[in-house]
Amino acid sequence: MHELDIGEVASRSGVAASALRYYEDQGLIRSIGRRGLRRQFDAGVLERLALITLGRAAGFSLEEIARMFADGQPRIDRALLSTKARELDATIRKLTAMRNGLRHAAACSAPSHMECPTFRKLLGAAARGALAPATRRKS
Repeated sequence: MHELDIGEVASRSGVAASALRYYEDQGLIRSIGRRGLRRQFDAGVLERLALITLGRAAGFSLEEIARMFADGQPRIDRALLSTKARELDATIRKLTAMRNGLRHAAACSAPSHMECPTFRKLLGAAARGALAPATRRKS
C-alpha cells in the first residue's frame, strides 16, 4: 500500500496539516507511523477525509462523524441523514425567504424601506427570531 506524508495528504485532500493533526487527535484518522518528524498515512486516508469533508459540508459535527466511524469503517445512520436533510430543508426555506425579501427591498418603490409592507414582514420575522442563524454545534 502506498504511504503519503502529511504534506502530501494535505495537498491532495485540501485539508490543512493542522486539521489533519486535529482529526488524528480526535480519532477520525490514524497515521501509520513517522518518517523523521513527518506523519505518514496510508493512501486510504484520502477517501476517509473526503467523507469527513462531505459530512462537514452537510452540517454534521465532528462528533457525529466520529460516531459514524466508530468501528473503523463508515457506518452511515440513515435516520441521522434524514434528520439532517430536514434541517437543510428548513434552512433553505429560511434563506429563500430572506433572499426574496432582500431582493424586494432593493427594488421596492416605497419612499422608505420602513414603509414597505414586505420589508416590514421581514423585519417582524427577524424580531420574532425566525431569521436568526442556527447556533453552530461544537466540533
